[in-house]
Amino acid sequence: MKSTSAFIFSLLINFGAFAATPSADEILAASDAIRNPGRPFSVNVTLTEFQAGKQVDTSTLASYSRKEKNGQFASLIRFLQPTRDAGKLMLKNGNDLWFYDPSSKASVRLSPQQRLLGQASNGDVATVNFAKDYKVKLAGEEQVTDGERRSRNAYKLALTAAIPDATYATIEMWVDVENNRPLKARFFSESTRLLKTAYYRRFQTQLGAERPTETVIIDGINPQSVTIMRLSDYVARDVPDTWLQRDYLPRFQPE
Repeated sequence: MKSTSAFIFSLLINFGAFAATPSADEILAASDAIRNPGRPFSVNVTLTEFQAGKQVDTSTLASYSRKEKNGQFASLIRFLQPTRDAGKLMLKNGNDLWFYDPSSKASVRLSPQQRLLGQASNGDVATVNFAKDYKVKLAGEEQVTDGERRSRNAYKLALTAAIPDATYATIEMWVDVENNRPLKARFFSESTRLLKTAYYRRFQTQLGAERPTETVIIDGINPQSVTIMRLSDYVARDVPDTWLQRDYLPRFQPE
């Protein structure tokens, strides 16, 4: 009788431990919620490119984003610096990505994979919920070195593009077991070539959550090619429907 009771107790303990592990979908959704505020917001994005430790280029943008009914984000991105690019716009709404140049008054369609500056692509700058664009599987738990060079226990997620216009074909992502913070990601092409590695770091309280305010992006072939994406000046604000329409781009005036 004691043996049977011990066996049942062991099963209950093991079942409890198993049940406590969230699903891959839940982990990814929680990580997305840390990266992205759920309410409409604006944030400044500064991209700085380094080659062999030396700064070679920089660009500053203002991003206005809001979550749509389908759970994905629509974003209007305004170029602030350098002066030659000031006033240019980029719009992501659904699977469409448009670039507008006020000097030519023309809008052209872009690819999310196209590089914007250094290792940062258009898709990296636009606010994205990975859970809406990718199918995900839990690949296990691993110790990983984060962007602050600390060892963390992390869930390893394997993401596969679920839509044709996803920025990357596949992604490996490590999410902190303790708090669901995104720690590290590796991005691959359709040919399984490593395109870049990203480290999420410098978490700060912004719009009600601890969010990464800096992403270090390292080229998959040349580790001396690094781009740092810094996020600052988060503000909860209205993002009108008109701002997210291609036809409205020539008339856009920031408030």
